[in-house]
Amino acid sequence: MYEHLQQPILPHPRFVKRVVLHVAMALLTVLIALAIGTIGYHSLGKLEWVDALLNAAMILGGMGPIDPLPSTPAKLFAAAYALFFGMLFIGILGVVLAPFAHRLMHRMHVDTSE
Repeated sequence: MYEHLQQPILPHPRFVKRVVLHVAMALLTVLIALAIGTIGYHSLGKLEWVDALLNAAMILGGMGPIDPLPSTPAKLFAAAYALFFGMLFIGILGVVLAPFAHRLMHRMHVDTSE
């Protein structure tokens, strides 16, 4: 997926396509995490779909849940979901920043004497 050290730096239009692909993968991952949270809050927290979506989105946004949770399993789900997305956020950030980090490192190591 990435060019090797001996290969030339990727042209700008192809680099933009690479960045768009990485951002799309990150957004898809966030949407899947949002769906997991919405289903979990709906089934375990006994919230309506819109309220479950709001709670999941607030966790993803780092704000915390809105509605009080009625049961211990729902509270355990909320704790696990918050920890899950906290770790996932680090991975998503890596996916989005990877093309830029690779391009920077590649540019620093390219032999320009030719």
